[in-house]
Amino acid sequence: MAERTMYAGDVTIKDVGKTVTLKGWVQRRRDLGALIFIQLRDRAGIVQLVIREDANEELHQQASALRNEYVIEATGRVVQRADGEANDRMKTGEIEIEVSNLKVLSTSKTLPFNIEDHVEIKEDLKLKYRYLDLRRPEMQRSLMMRSKITHVIHRFMDDHGFIDIETPNLTKSTPEGARDFLVPSRTYQGNFWALPQSPQLFKQLLMTSGFDRYYQIARCFRDEDLRGDRQPEFTQVDIETSFLSDQEIMSIAEELIAEVLKEVVNVEIKLPIERMTWDYAMEHYGSDKPDLRFGMELINVEDAVKDAEFKVFSSAINEGGIVRALVVPGAAEKFSRRDIDNWGEYVKRFGAKGLAWLKVKDGEVQGPIAKFMKPIASRLLAQTKAQDGDLILFAAAEKAVVNATLGYLRTMLGDQLGLIDHDQFRFVWITDFPMFHYSKEEGRYVSEHHPFTLPTEETVDYLETDPSKVYAYAYDICLNGYELGGGSLRIHTREMQERMFKALGFSLEDANERFGFLMNALDYGFPPLGGIAFGLDRFAMLLAKKDNIRDVIAFPKNSKGTEALTGAPGEVDSAQLDELGIKTMRKMSAADLAKIENITIDEDLSLRRYQLSDAAAIQDLVETNRDHLAKFLPWAKDNDLAAEEKFVQEAVASFDAGLSFNYVIEKSGEVVGVIDFHNIQGSNAEIGYWLGAEYQHQGIMSQAVKSLIARLAPVMKLHRVVIKTDPSNKASQNVALKAGFTLEGIEHGAVLNNGEYKDYEVYYYLVEGV
Repeated sequence: MAERTMYAGDVTIKDVGKTVTLKGWVQRRRDLGALIFIQLRDRAGIVQLVIREDANEELHQQASALRNEYVIEATGRVVQRADGEANDRMKTGEIEIEVSNLKVLSTSKTLPFNIEDHVEIKEDLKLKYRYLDLRRPEMQRSLMMRSKITHVIHRFMDDHGFIDIETPNLTKSTPEGARDFLVPSRTYQGNFWALPQSPQLFKQLLMTSGFDRYYQIARCFRDEDLRGDRQPEFTQVDIETSFLSDQEIMSIAEELIAEVLKEVVNVEIKLPIERMTWDYAMEHYGSDKPDLRFGMELINVEDAVKDAEFKVFSSAINEGGIVRALVVPGAAEKFSRRDIDNWGEYVKRFGAKGLAWLKVKDGEVQGPIAKFMKPIASRLLAQTKAQDGDLILFAAAEKAVVNATLGYLRTMLGDQLGLIDHDQFRFVWITDFPMFHYSKEEGRYVSEHHPFTLPTEETVDYLETDPSKVYAYAYDICLNGYELGGGSLRIHTREMQERMFKALGFSLEDANERFGFLMNALDYGFPPLGGIAFGLDRFAMLLAKKDNIRDVIAFPKNSKGTEALTGAPGEVDSAQLDELGIKTMRKMSAADLAKIENITIDEDLSLRRYQLSDAAAIQDLVETNRDHLAKFLPWAKDNDLAAEEKFVQEAVASFDAGLSFNYVIEKSGEVVGVIDFHNIQGSNAEIGYWLGAEYQHQGIMSQAVKSLIARLAPVMKLHRVVIKTDPSNKASQNVALKAGFTLEGIEHGAVLNNGEYKDYEVYYYLVEGV
């Protein structure tokens, strides 16, 4: 190959007369007979190649064979296009390359989609062929922009005395607000590493180590549900400092933001960035990440509506809730009653019971609640400043529900009505966050940010008496309705950290078990500290003006959290799992479950699968068939209710996990035995069975086992099924042999109740054709 002299997209009118060698992909070929035009694409852009038959017939024939996405090397002279033929839509539109030499470096099959901007591609197809999707110019621009952002960050942090330090990616699982991704330890079976949700604890420890100013562009991992601006693995610009106030940290952070915007998108922002307290943001915008590119603030209308004979409003106020209104300018005739009813259905997910509304026409209010509002209409219109043609939306409930409801509607309608200037970058700091919020699910207060945040001096004494009144030295930086980053001052004394853990419901023993290494460090001269972290993916998404962070990540997960390109997550070899001491659980589709629901062996004999997700059904099965179950399950015979309850619980858990499939054997409608299909790992499984003694001579179990394997194997893609019996259990061994199982050998079995080990004979069955 010849050496490339420049990128295709960088050839300009200044290069006319030069001979250049370019390399890239064929974007398009236009064959005009004696003249062939090739659009050559690389990461810098597209340039037009010209091949003339009268100049070189062999070269012309070679060009005729080119197809889209062939990789080629082309050498030729840069010439100016003829008058009237320049293409203003191309960066290289003033010139073209008269090709003198052409080499095909590789060919391409027909593509699953075109390599061009703004092409409609289904997400899974796009991600399956991500390496092709990344060839599209808009994708390359986004990723190159992301690269430039990180370059500016590194330079800025270095110029301001920050030290780039890596922290571990394998660490201890600690509660930080989301589920951890766990990594099993091979050398310490039964123990797990966790992938870090953030470098939070380590960066705090770096401060007590004396590094003073740390930063890292860190990979973080959270096992949580996905949405457009969230991924299970993401990148964070992580910053921690010692001896700085919250205002000093915010000042450094916004200087960094300003420099990134200036250098990456050539936008200057005014510093300092606007500050707004959390209470003010929630009161006026219903969100702690308000989009300030348009107005339409929430309005407190309690004084106006408190005397209205409308129970929804009066009940909310009397029960300690709030009533807020949102005036949507000029929207009265733009949305139908059906549209508004649909919004009312949607906001029920926030806890709202519906949506009250009015339209303003000729100075009067109209709508479903107008008859209640007319006596107070003048006061209401004065308070809301609503004009003719406006739509007024109301929410009345507890504060969190009202804010979530109207906050969502404000953003949604602002976008639909074109009130947002999408070329604007509007930043705001949200400060003075509550330290806690109450979790109904957990029945306790939980951290709004994390349990190491420093409470404000004015509110710290409420830690023990009323945690709802405690505020934090915490701050978020928001851009255009997105949280871009967040930080806080941290606790730096053991006494305060212990008080915080106590407020969160941790016992001292529990806190030391989970965070003992941090608690110990607090005893050795911990400096006052604080920091902030930015979401790099989200920052790049917003600067690139994309709606989804997947557009600025090279190889993202899809909306289901899987990777279509490689098929991850996927099964691993059973030998790997054995090394880790892990057994996997399998979920089955409803269609596959239907195939194995009930199995008929003959007109008198059948298998019926337990509906194990229903504990009541299992309990009913036990009670109805106690006499028969007692023949082979000791707890039924002994009427051991504790053991019976444990059986039901384990059966439900086993089904829910997809770990086992349990069947009762019925003969002439009578339960005579049980088969348990369990320990399902990849293509392997184990089988266990119990049969009433009086039925064992009939060969029922052999038939049942054969029938079950024949039905389950193709559905579950089984290759190897194992039965374990102890050497003294000849009846079970006979079942295994008659069912077609082969003796594999002796395996050391489990510990018995008396503490002694017992050997098992292991039988296995290789399922043919799977």
